[in-house]
Amino acid sequence: MVIDSISMRVTCRRLRPHIFMVLVQLASAFLYFITEAAFNHGMNPHVYVTYRHIVGCIAVFPFAYFLERKTRPKMTLSMFMEIFLYSLLGVGLTINMYFASLQYTSPAFLSATVNTIPTLTFILAVIFRLETLNLRKRRGLAKATGTLISLAGVMVIALYRGPAIRRLYEPPIHLMKSEFHKNWIKGPILSLASCISWSIWFTMQGFTLKRYPAPLSLATWANFIGALQSAAFTSLAVRHQPAAWVRHSFIDIATILFGGVVSSALNFIMIVWYSKEKGPVFVTMFCPLQTLLVVIFAYFIVGEKLYTGSIIGGVTIIIGLYLLLWGKEKDQEIRVSTKKQPSLSATKQTEPKMQIVTVPEKEQLDH
Repeated sequence: MVIDSISMRVTCRRLRPHIFMVLVQLASAFLYFITEAAFNHGMNPHVYVTYRHIVGCIAVFPFAYFLERKTRPKMTLSMFMEIFLYSLLGVGLTINMYFASLQYTSPAFLSATVNTIPTLTFILAVIFRLETLNLRKRRGLAKATGTLISLAGVMVIALYRGPAIRRLYEPPIHLMKSEFHKNWIKGPILSLASCISWSIWFTMQGFTLKRYPAPLSLATWANFIGALQSAAFTSLAVRHQPAAWVRHSFIDIATILFGGVVSSALNFIMIVWYSKEKGPVFVTMFCPLQTLLVVIFAYFIVGEKLYTGSIIGGVTIIIGLYLLLWGKEKDQEIRVSTKKQPSLSATKQTEPKMQIVTVPEKEQLDH
């Protein structure tokens, strides 16, 4: 009984990063729809991003201040400039392009393009030696193949529709978007640009966390500086519409609070923390799950049509995600076993030196 309890605790500890990253994707999928509803209600995306990260900064600051008071490194000018660039890539530039593209596309399309991030991040991580890739090993082939299969599933969802699945009941919510807002040139360009910027940000985390190993404080700085950067973008976008800053409706306030507390605070901390613990590729390889969740929400809750292409793509994404997880898990097991086993040279150094003397030699030594 005791052994079973210990085994269960070990299993839960090992699966904890996976569970938290699934919850991050679940929250992100839900955010698509309430954000689109707020945009349809008239909220400017740049105003939303600014308010959201102000809320995120306020939510994280107390924990960062008290929990990392003794471990937080001293802020220098070079460190501040690095965090400024880190915030621009992770918040100021990327998030503004990301949510601006939602005005011109759909949640399903935008969540599908996000799945280019694992591929781009994996390539960058290999280039900067943050990730190992040995195609002669099964785990290396699994990571490479899983990335390509996941990307193939995303392409199926984005490019192939197929016959529509007949709806069995009337959905509880309908989100209508004016055709005027759909722009299938500007939208994809903005979403792809945000994915490239995001991939650089994920890769940069490995370097920034080594120089500033305080995840909560880093999240606070990124939200604060990102909010200032977004405010600069917003002032240019709505400079002739000061009323755009004033939000009264319930959906606008709820979207800002949810996006700030859950996405910009909790999710941000989880991403930064597990990027430090497990590497950037581990975090980004959960992105395909977000596409599947968005498609499910869109069909059962919001009333969007579900096509056979989405089902095929979703299954393909899950297969690719499993291969990626398997390859990363094998890497982790080998890394742990390598740390536990002392190296051969260390063993040789610690072995006591013995001199073997034969019987005739011993007699000569005695004389």
